[in-house]
Amino acid sequence: MKIRSTEECLWDAVSLGEVMLRLDPGEGRVRNTRSFQVWEGGGEYNVTRGLRRAFNQRTAVVTALVENEVGYLLEDLMLQGGVDLRHVAWMPYDGIGRDVRIGLNFTERGFGVRGAVGTSDRARSAAAALGEGDVDWEALFGTEGARWFHTGGIYAGLSETTPGVMIEAVKAAKRHGTIVSYDLNYRSSLWKALGGPDAAREVNREIVPYVDVLIGNEEDFHVGLGFETGSEDLSSLDTAGYERMIERVSETYPNVHAVATTLREVQTATVNDWKALLWTEGTFYRSIEFPGLEILDRVGGGDSFASGMIYGFLQGMAPQQCVDYGVAHGALAMTTPGDTSTVSLKEVEKLVSGGGARVDR
Repeated sequence: MKIRSTEECLWDAVSLGEVMLRLDPGEGRVRNTRSFQVWEGGGEYNVTRGLRRAFNQRTAVVTALVENEVGYLLEDLMLQGGVDLRHVAWMPYDGIGRDVRIGLNFTERGFGVRGAVGTSDRARSAAAALGEGDVDWEALFGTEGARWFHTGGIYAGLSETTPGVMIEAVKAAKRHGTIVSYDLNYRSSLWKALGGPDAAREVNREIVPYVDVLIGNEEDFHVGLGFETGSEDLSSLDTAGYERMIERVSETYPNVHAVATTLREVQTATVNDWKALLWTEGTFYRSIEFPGLEILDRVGGGDSFASGMIYGFLQGMAPQQCVDYGVAHGALAMTTPGDTSTVSLKEVEKLVSGGGARVDR
């Protein structure tokens, strides 16, 4: 992949997607809590936030918020994350959220045999209301310039209009030499009212021809893109099975320069085996492994993997380093609460180099 230089671009990375308020009951449960910790989060946004906070990259987000107190709360959280907000569209509030609103995500972290649970309340969000022509992509990718653009299947399934926004974006990015990464992130709940798996495949197959780096797991590739895994039980797919499936993806889409997936084996909600696999230019790279990784909050681990790997590509690292930085950043991000990363580059480098959890003083 030929990545544009830092000198010719205002942004190292830009993302497109919805940003929601996450309401977290901590160690309790949504159904009976009396208080929530509030965070911001969104599959696409989390990647550029990680690139900004952990890796000190110049990042921006394209999304939409509502002009009310809840929208201002979300803005305040995003400002703390450091991602530039100049491309955020502000939509007027109608008084009760009949037309547009801020999406909410109630998330339990899970513990032991009780798995994590996410309940979204996001219909008719401001980001979902964006349509073709609402974003000046020529100004962003042409005048300002971006080295990398990231978006994903969550935003694709958010409404009937969001796929059109994404198609506009990836086409403009390619015209200006911006690398495009796409996390398939298939969510059946999002596509249920829009035509189910068939609709998801139709949209994804229109987007992927413009993608350089494709990210996903076994369900994403099988259900969201339509590739056979060779296994009826998707959860039983081993590394060799992943490699066969990724090879088929690369043969079908020769424009894709890299395919990445995280490999998570869930022992309990708080203990997972964690590793990743990267294919690029005909060669597979297996990451360092974290067997029995103790997890505080698994949500956002995949997004943090993506941001660590993208950082490696932006820095011109070798593929092995890219996948190792990704899996290390994801592992560290899952040791703290919230969707977003609170990790430092120094911590990632320490873990990649074999450092342990001894106290730093």
